[in-house]
Amino acid sequence: MRNATITAFARSTHGTSAVEFALLSPLYFLLMAGMAAYGLYLGTSHSLQQVAADAARAAIAGLSADERHEIALDYVAANAGTYPLIEAEHLTVGARDGEAGRFVVSLDYDARSLPIWNLFDGLPLPQVTIVRRAAIRIGGF
Repeated sequence: MRNATITAFARSTHGTSAVEFALLSPLYFLLMAGMAAYGLYLGTSHSLQQVAADAARAAIAGLSADERHEIALDYVAANAGTYPLIEAEHLTVGARDGEAGRFVVSLDYDARSLPIWNLFDGLPLPQVTIVRRAAIRIGGF
């Protein structure tokens, strides 16, 4: 009788889904958390690129290097905080006349406040500082 009970238990398929869920759900939740964290990092990176490009476009209205620099800094100060993923206090702005008649706006963002750093230590993680630059031609052809 006991062997019959063990054999019946071994052949039973009731509860298979629960066992599969118990085995696979931690991996699934880890993948979902990783996608959300990397998505926030990439969203922040794209937002920074957009701010840099917009600041460069606004700055070409300046007539001198000093005026372009001031316009770019003012634009970033006024607009960086409007992006939901950017905290303005973690942002470092650089603006300068570059080579070949170009004006360059560079943004360095300390991304330590993003949730991606709370993932497991064994995972490959991106750089802690996100660096984005935008260059635009200064007037004429």
